[in-house]
Amino acid sequence: MRRLLEIAVVAFGLLVGPVMVPAPGLPSPFVDIFSGTARAVQPDEVLDDPALERRARALSVGLRCLVCQNQSIDDSDAALAKDLRVLVRERLEAGDSDEAVIDYVVARYGEFVLLKPRLSFGTIVLWTAPAALILAGAAFALYSARRHKREPASIGLTADEESAVERTLAERGL
Repeated sequence: MRRLLEIAVVAFGLLVGPVMVPAPGLPSPFVDIFSGTARAVQPDEVLDDPALERRARALSVGLRCLVCQNQSIDDSDAALAKDLRVLVRERLEAGDSDEAVIDYVVARYGEFVLLKPRLSFGTIVLWTAPAALILAGAAFALYSARRHKREPASIGLTADEESAVERTLAERGL
């Protein structure tokens, strides 16, 4: 029975596979459903100008949904994500450049809204601090281990202690 099911799935894929490939430049909801790339963009949000829509999608993919946190606003169904998608499209229609739109959104919501944060002193510190702390800890451990080896294992006996040891050994005949 399992083998028959596998054959049916393969046959379905072979029959429907060519249908799922859209013509170049045309979106296909059928492909989106089966490939897991469905977008949350609603039809009323889509811009009439295809070039502006492509720019809006490219920008939306790089902006974080502040509700979902690890999802882009292009993928999120949250109301705030929809508001951000509409905001991006409004700014593009107003004639803003891509950088101006990103700067506007970052000024309004902070650097966290970017899925790929800009390189700055803060991000460099954030990414290098863990490695620097690990290296500093390893260096301290090596220093401590070497310093511990250099210290003498014991302090020599005083003259009184040596004579006491010799007396004890002599009494026992050693």
